[in-house]
Amino acid sequence: MKRREFLRSSGTIGLGILPAAAGLSAVSPAMAGDDADARPIVNGDPLKPPARGKIRTAFAIAHHATVIDFTGPWEVFQDVLRSPFELYTVAASAEPVTATGGLRIIPYYTVENAPKPHLVIVPAMMGDPTLLEWLTVVAPETDVTMSVCTGAFQLGRAGLLDGLSATTHHQFYDDFAEEFPQVKLERGLRFVENRQIATAGGVTSGIDLALRVVERYFGRNVAQTTAEYMEYTGTRWKV
Repeated sequence: MKRREFLRSSGTIGLGILPAAAGLSAVSPAMAGDDADARPIVNGDPLKPPARGKIRTAFAIAHHATVIDFTGPWEVFQDVLRSPFELYTVAASAEPVTATGGLRIIPYYTVENAPKPHLVIVPAMMGDPTLLEWLTVVAPETDVTMSVCTGAFQLGRAGLLDGLSATTHHQFYDDFAEEFPQVKLERGLRFVENRQIATAGGVTSGIDLALRVVERYFGRNVAQTTAEYMEYTGTRWKV
């Protein structure tokens, strides 16, 4: 079964993964970021780091998680000067998770013992009801919960996008609009930011959204320094 078919058939615990690896076309006139004038939507205020300790940053993972969706933001957060982010993975169980391309990951934590996060990153991945329930509990108390690519489907199924604007991978716009009529789908944008919930279009746009989160915490100069260290030349995160 192709990934697009899997997504449509898997209901409330469905799959949200990048379709190109399944042999589907990655070319579309509505690709996120094609329009240079289509700036991201930002509605988030500056964020305040915790008075003590680091910014606890949880990466929710499940089988078929698209690697760059979580490793791109991971790289951003780990490269910020003075390492203010504490990064860890969270899964439904302690069993190894197999991401796209066969990458095997041993989760740092399960939903039962994970530290309370300030940030949550949700990549495109196979839906898991246990992980979905965890998201519904922790997301309302985070500074930011962000999805990348079709990770937006997981946020939608957790009820976190109701009444908000959001985006997802361009090849799943119609699927998303059909499943979540209560969400205002924004097409062709790198990311859409609400005060506490944010969604990135797909793949590399997760890097842009992560840089925007860094900017909200520490300002434009720190985010720019991080991008330069990574030799990342994209500028669509600047708004």
